[in-house]
Amino acid sequence: MVNRNMVRGFALMALALGFGLPSMGYSLGSLGRAGPGLFPFIVSCMLFAIGAITVVRARLVAPVPMDFHFRNIAIILASLCGFAAISHFVNMVAGIVFLVFCAGFAGTSYSVVRNLKIAAVLLCIAFMFQKLLGVNLPLY
Repeated sequence: MVNRNMVRGFALMALALGFGLPSMGYSLGSLGRAGPGLFPFIVSCMLFAIGAITVVRARLVAPVPMDFHFRNIAIILASLCGFAAISHFVNMVAGIVFLVFCAGFAGTSYSVVRNLKIAAVLLCIAFMFQKLLGVNLPLY
């Protein structure tokens, strides 16, 4: 039996190494004057620590069997592809709403009210990125 918690921890650690090792090729700088590689390196270190804690915790608690729900994986991939296509051809507001409502089908329960709340929060975050930080997002 493959322990799901152990696989999660190792996957997080592999993801952290996948982003952390290439970030060391950039100048890290210092905390007072950060270089372009410092932020991804720090985030990768924190993600690696979370993965290591998850692996240690998986050894101490009862194992949980690993199972895949291919239908849910397909729904999430379809929602991401739909988000990219709708954001490109229509606008990002419609893409975010599609992403939330489509990905909601992968859950154990479906709630239109919950999806509206999630979409509203994500749209607020996107507008804050656009207006306050000046990120070039094609929201409308």
